[in-house]
Amino acid sequence: MRLKFVACAVLCAALALVAAPGNVGSRTPSPVRAIEAAAFQPLQNDASGVTTSVVAAADPALRSANAVDASARFAEPLPDVLAIPLVRAAVRSQPVPGFTAAIKPPKYTVRGVASFYNNGTTAMRLPAGTIIRVCGAGGCLDRVVNDWGPSAAITQTRVIDMYRPDFFAVCGCASWSGLTPVTVSIY
Repeated sequence: MRLKFVACAVLCAALALVAAPGNVGSRTPSPVRAIEAAAFQPLQNDASGVTTSVVAAADPALRSANAVDASARFAEPLPDVLAIPLVRAAVRSQPVPGFTAAIKPPKYTVRGVASFYNNGTTAMRLPAGTIIRVCGAGGCLDRVVNDWGPSAAITQTRVIDMYRPDFFAVCGCASWSGLTPVTVSIY
């Protein structure tokens, strides 16, 4: 048993030595060296008139179509020619961009009372994922039904339970209010 233990310990130590990361492929950064002078090529400077060496001209096939060289001629305008007046196009008025809001007509509309609760959902007795527009005295909101309710057994007039901030945005009422009349358009 002891021999087996020693053999395992030696094997583990050998594997650890082999698997230990070493200096494979790493080296110290090279020192910064100055750029060699042979990398630069002297050019002809026309301003000084001194030429140390001249770079060979490019192949004519590589030159630009409108290249200017010593044999190029420029056309100068004649001083006697009268300037021809430009004909200006009539200024046209552009239509003012406008916008229109088009709301798709709902499949049907339900009128009733809305209440609020604090779990962050919009509850109606409709399938989840139904798109609705809730309108009250304070404005309208578009929402997606993501909860079931309110219970029809409690009251028939309550048609929707809304998240508290949505409720007060639609009702436009005081913070102590708990119910408000709404119109719900179902799309």
